[in-house]
Amino acid sequence: MRTAIGLTATLLVLGVATRDQAAAPSDATAGLAAFETVRQVFQHPRCQNCHIPGEAPLQFDAGLPHAMNVMRGPDGKGAPGLPCAACHGVANPPPSYGPHVPPGAPTWHLPPPERKMVFIGLPSGELCRRLKDEKQNGGKNLDALVHHMAEDKLVLWGWSPGPGRAPVSVPHDELVAKLKQWIAAGAPCAP
Repeated sequence: MRTAIGLTATLLVLGVATRDQAAAPSDATAGLAAFETVRQVFQHPRCQNCHIPGEAPLQFDAGLPHAMNVMRGPDGKGAPGLPCAACHGVANPPPSYGPHVPPGAPTWHLPPPERKMVFIGLPSGELCRRLKDEKQNGGKNLDALVHHMAEDKLVLWGWSPGPGRAPVSVPHDELVAKLKQWIAAGAPCAP
């Protein structure tokens, strides 16, 4: 009786690809396609308005500079004297307040200045590599990244942004499924 290793070795000698070897290129292709859905979410205004290269967040679907000279601040929670929480509560105001009032979610903030996690204008491959780089992503391994995207209340706000704002266009459960599919395929990045 042959072992699985022995059988694999025999198949390789005979020039027969194993199932894992045959699936590898298509898994990578499927992983790259799954990441394109992830990229689409990360580069939606709900995400990229706070994942900015500079120090001033953006706002609205058009990504306009934030009013009132709002700045990232030393910890990502606003400048001294004007913290994000001065206007952004822990939940969206009721619809009766009208459109374009400051939205809210728990722990409203931007990434801190030492790891801005910029999403704006990055090609797919570069965004992919930044997400996988624990030095740039807040120390998150891939499992922690899934947990963050699946459960963080500020992330989830993107699908319920309140009146006057378009929610993220990809359903949240689809994002999480595509993120997991990308990881299962080895988290490949485009060149």
